[in-house]
Amino acid sequence: MRVFVAFACFLATSLAQQPRPCTSPALLSGNMMVSTQNEKLWASIQYLYDAVGQRFRLHEMGYYKNHSFTYDGLLLFREAAMYEINNHDHTCKKRPLKVDFHPMAIPSNATLLGQAVLGSSSGPGQGILVNTWMGIIPKTGGRYVTTVTEFGCIPISVSYQTQPFGWMVTNFFNNIIGISDPSQLNPPAFCQDASHEEPVDFFSLFQ
Repeated sequence: MRVFVAFACFLATSLAQQPRPCTSPALLSGNMMVSTQNEKLWASIQYLYDAVGQRFRLHEMGYYKNHSFTYDGLLLFREAAMYEINNHDHTCKKRPLKVDFHPMAIPSNATLLGQAVLGSSSGPGQGILVNTWMGIIPKTGGRYVTTVTEFGCIPISVSYQTQPFGWMVTNFFNNIIGISDPSQLNPPAFCQDASHEEPVDFFSLFQ
């Protein structure tokens, strides 16, 4: 009974505090599920995220316009390069990456929509406290809504408006702080002779 009362007091104190924009851990790995409003795209993604080196690795499988696909991409923002990696036949395509690196973070100008408990607040370990924020995407003027944990700023979900898909929804799960195999954030040796292709934008990663 004392444990429950202590947990309830702790939760009430946390809810009373005004959440502030935050930045996610610099090294993260886990899984994402991506889907779109117009139902043209669905993807299951294993990701590696390195904000220190500005690197991102995506192992994808899914459907785009009713066609299945698999994809292995390494995005190196400091080098402004992206590698499309085919481990089956040890080939690579290298493309210029014409986008800026944006760390996983809640922008300072975001508006807090609210705070909630995922799961249950009836007892310890039954729920997790999260904050939901919204704002405007500067370059497009579209809206975004994102949810992160109150403690640790771990991403839970991101929804944002796009031209090709309408609302695009990404749900994060199995997040782990750190990267078990940092070598996956470097191009494989067989990519040294990668053929050079045309520049890409973000959405071409799913096509």
